[in-house]
Amino acid sequence: MNGAFKEVFHSASALETRAVGRKFAASLPGGAVVALSGDLGAGKTEFMRGVAEFFGCAEQLSSPTFPILNIYNGLLQGDEVSIHHFDLYRIERPSELEALGFGEYLSSAWCSFVEWAERFGEYGDRYTARVLIEYEGDESRVITIEREE
Repeated sequence: MNGAFKEVFHSASALETRAVGRKFAASLPGGAVVALSGDLGAGKTEFMRGVAEFFGCAEQLSSPTFPILNIYNGLLQGDEVSIHHFDLYRIERPSELEALGFGEYLSSAWCSFVEWAERFGEYGDRYTARVLIEYEGDESRVITIEREE
């Protein structure tokens, strides 16, 4: 990402990780495409729970490890919104993504969040923001958000 703006947050709990997710969601433009990275159990789902809380659809959220795509429907300032939440962990080939219509989802007016985005570098130029969640201790995490200015 050229001309990228970077923010770093330190989270000591799942609640703080969700708060960072809410704050991040509040700053997103329509059609944002977000790459979510981090080891298994690092907190990607907790971050997404905060995003979903902001959009009023947290009760719909589940870890998408088995389904490749979940679509959550919520509200933002009285308007209906949809959030596309992908998990590419089980995807092995780009052709599987193409069969899902992955590129079309990334081009929609709604926000898309893609876990394990780094597995398919050919889509790297489509991401408007990247979120990396790393372990810093037992419950502590470092959340690095990078996006175009």
